[in-house]
Amino acid sequence: MRFEGKAGLVTGAGSGIGRATAKGFAARGGAVAVADINGDNANRVVAEITAAGGKAIAIIADVTRSGDIDMMISRTVHELGRLDFLHNNAFGFSAMPGVSAVAATADTDDRMWNATLDVGLTAVFRAIKRAVPVMRAQGSGSIVNTASISGLYADYGIVAYNAAKAGVVNLTRVAAIEYARLGIRVNCICPGAIDTPLLAGAAQPAMLKKFNEVIPMGRLGRPEEMANVILFLASDLASFVTGSAYVADGGQTAKTGSPSFLPE
Repeated sequence: MRFEGKAGLVTGAGSGIGRATAKGFAARGGAVAVADINGDNANRVVAEITAAGGKAIAIIADVTRSGDIDMMISRTVHELGRLDFLHNNAFGFSAMPGVSAVAATADTDDRMWNATLDVGLTAVFRAIKRAVPVMRAQGSGSIVNTASISGLYADYGIVAYNAAKAGVVNLTRVAAIEYARLGIRVNCICPGAIDTPLLAGAAQPAMLKKFNEVIPMGRLGRPEEMANVILFLASDLASFVTGSAYVADGGQTAKTGSPSFLPE
């Protein structure tokens, strides 16, 4: 996979999967815009990329603001010359006093629901909407969205997250079929439990231990392992792949969930 002469934009690129994707894209010859709400994190990733000989710019952006989405795409095109690859990856649970991100459906606060869908789904829609005209003018482009196995199957207690990620999966499919004949491919990745700051902040050590127990590989995934799938989807190697939801979960969803007939 090589990306010489191409430019990419990765949101939520200051840590985790986004950071690994931005670094991987630059290491393979592409110029990348590192967008994150945390400017220190964005600048740190850019420094890592440039120290390794790559080309990158930092963009401070809050993807829940439509103006910030316009700005980050405009800056990418202005400073890097084009937009060949967009990775919609940014996500975070809003910190609200007295409001938990974990609750049964009937107990979920409307504010948490709205905030989760705003960052997890509406932001993805807006970024695709803004990127398509640029890619249409170029005659090509690849968009990869970060969904989740939680967008394919249900979890207890995180209804807004499940709904947002399910929305990303089908938004991906819709955009894929609408723009396929314009040379624009749209796919998403559905990670399982990945060793990122987001998961570490949301799960207690006992919960992380349980993840290891339910994943057939017996461990959490690494951000770089997700980036490898994302970069494949961004690359010419995936030239006939669009509208796909690629599962990368260590085998977690390959199981029926029924009791095991043999020791695991």
